[in-house]
Amino acid sequence: MIRVLLVDDQHLIRAGLRMLCEAQPDIEVVGEADNGRDAIALAARLVPDVVVMDLRMPGVDGISATTRILADRPGARVLVLTTFGDDDHLYPALTAGACGFLLKDAPPTDLLDGVRRAAAGDSPFSQEVLRRLVDRAVHARAGTPSPVAGLTAREQQVLDLVADGLSNGEIAERLHIGVTTVKSHITSLMTKTDSPNRVRLALFARGV
Repeated sequence: MIRVLLVDDQHLIRAGLRMLCEAQPDIEVVGEADNGRDAIALAARLVPDVVVMDLRMPGVDGISATTRILADRPGARVLVLTTFGDDDHLYPALTAGACGFLLKDAPPTDLLDGVRRAAAGDSPFSQEVLRRLVDRAVHARAGTPSPVAGLTAREQQVLDLVADGLSNGEIAERLHIGVTTVKSHITSLMTKTDSPNRVRLALFARGV
């Protein structure tokens, strides 16, 4: 069972998210907060597997709350869910340590998949957000990808698909291998490319 803490200052949004999550057999909503201060306190007390975090809230905002939650418990998983996908919100969230970034206009299935992926240690991003991250970095630094010594043919395939924004499950389906195998390849790729997370790995794959 994935234990989730919902953080959003809009009651209707939280109610909708609760209904969506609790309709799933593997997700349990253990708490709700409408501001960052309460989110910090609840995250410490309830120890959720995933914190679904809004960014714009009165008082302590989502960025500050994410920073504090991860300072208190570095292994926590904070998944940003916001209306604002612009760079002014995206990059501070990543700097604060959020493991993923989803937009509120995404299909409900994307949110549920994001919660599951975050709980499993993956980094879920809306496709448009991940593509913009990569495109922005590519345009910022012109150049061609440098080959990495020691990559197997399979690792190169996985690396290319990570750069395209595919999830572990999608990569597994595309390459006809198990999700556990995909995770092993990604762990190896992060080590070989000195990439601390999936976003950096995707950027590396694009030669950034």
